[in-house]
Amino acid sequence: MSQPNASRLKLVLILGALGAFGPLSIDMYLPALPALTHDFGTGASEVQLTLSAFFFGLALGQAIVGPLSDALGRRRPLLIGLGAYALASLLCATAPNIWALVGFRFVQGFAGAAGMVVSRAIVRDLYTGVAAARFMSVLMLVGGLAPILAPILGGQLLQFSPWQGIFLFLALFGGLLWVAIERGLGETLPAGRRQTEGLRGTLVTFRTLLTDRRFMGYAVACGLAIAAMFSYISGSSFVFQSVYGVSPQTFSFIFGGNAIGLLIMGQVNGRLVGRVAPIRMLTIGLCAAAVGGLTLLLVVLSGDLLQGVGLFAIVPSLFLVVASLGLIMPNATVLALSGSPKTAGAASALLGVLQFSLGAGVAPIVGMGGAATALPMALLIAVLELCALGALAVLTFGIGLQRPLTPREMTTTSPSGDGLG
Repeated sequence: MSQPNASRLKLVLILGALGAFGPLSIDMYLPALPALTHDFGTGASEVQLTLSAFFFGLALGQAIVGPLSDALGRRRPLLIGLGAYALASLLCATAPNIWALVGFRFVQGFAGAAGMVVSRAIVRDLYTGVAAARFMSVLMLVGGLAPILAPILGGQLLQFSPWQGIFLFLALFGGLLWVAIERGLGETLPAGRRQTEGLRGTLVTFRTLLTDRRFMGYAVACGLAIAAMFSYISGSSFVFQSVYGVSPQTFSFIFGGNAIGLLIMGQVNGRLVGRVAPIRMLTIGLCAAAVGGLTLLLVVLSGDLLQGVGLFAIVPSLFLVVASLGLIMPNATVLALSGSPKTAGAASALLGVLQFSLGAGVAPIVGMGGAATALPMALLIAVLELCALGALAVLTFGIGLQRPLTPREMTTTSPSGDGLG
């Protein structure tokens, strides 16, 4: 059913903010990573464990919260998660050592997972097919501001406060969003459509999805591309500040500038949906990401020949890697969830688990090469992007990729109302 413009705008703002949990929680404190190594007296790899802990928390949280939202509805798990996120953010600001921060970051990621997994499930509750892809692109316009503004905001906060101020800001953000959900978002999954099989049913659903070549093809391809992005996220602060000597503020503007590409491509994707098949746009995005990764590796390996211009040479390659996700994420998500209307929460959860588990695994690897070289980051990005393209080709080749969309898939569906309070 069509929605009034005001209601649709409210839904976009709320779900966009929920989708921004990850970028805000990750990107805001990236400019502070070198400062954390100094304050806690640790190396780059130990500090990057705080990123891995957050990613693992996101993965595990989605695996639990997603199925719970299928059984209990969307609102209750979401509100509990937001409250826990605000509390965990406060604990991060009080961490006495690096290992306490690692633990608190895990809790923060686990709680923040509620916002990410439930927001995707709500989109699946209300929309299907092309309409879902278009709505996801609109959400990327709102949520896409987060990776642009978060590092800039974090860099500016560091001029007036220590790194703890960043986590205080995140606690405030979580609290304000809790109020917005409580007052402005209704239940989108009515009791008659909820799952009642419990844990056993969830495990059966996960097993079914893990053996579905179509789902796994889209999920693994997207997960590997996002893991490449996490390699960039975990390594770029050290590469730009330690290798190329830029300030935290300059780094934040470079990082935010690259994120603009993600925002632009997300909107290009929204304009093309309905005219170009999602699988084609996903393939184009993966190919572009692979080109960006290989170019980045070539530039880093040619460092001696590019002395004096190395910084200006790697930025365009990273821009292409990041921007490509604007085509990869919305199309892979819609394609992966398209076959799971009754278990959207569980499917969304498993999608997130695969993505963030891969990201958690690669984050500390970047730091193992030390903070004085860009090669580990560049090599990981190139390998992961090539593997993502290969996963799509191997797992989804020939499985009805050109199936035409039905008239129902070309329209919106809102089986439970508009979801707005």
